[in-house]
Amino acid sequence: SSATGYKGVQQSPSGRFQAGHRVDGRRVCYGTFDTAVEAAVAYARAVGEYQPPAPPPIVAAEGEVAAEAEGLRLHLSSSSATGYKAVSIWRGVYGSRFRAKHNVDGRQVCYGTFD
Repeated sequence: SSATGYKGVQQSPSGRFQAGHRVDGRRVCYGTFDTAVEAAVAYARAVGEYQPPAPPPIVAAEGEVAAEAEGLRLHLSSSSATGYKAVSIWRGVYGSRFRAKHNVDGRQVCYGTFD
């Protein structure tokens, strides 16, 4: 741990932040950054500890805006629990997700499962 509160991050006399660590007694520098957080992310990426934050879930209104921006038309369905044609709730081992599937030439094509 360092005075910055982040492993592998030091503040230089200029006020900027350096990311790095020692390998076989030699200092390896990953760069100099304006903020301690930027340096900490660079350090974590370099040593394989970085896990980007999950994107925030898209609410229905945002999904409709995104679909419209891509030139897509969402098909509403009053008979589906999700409210959309070809989209169902899939309950898998990791909890409930949405599954998009469609029949093409008599064969079911699954487009994926989504949060």
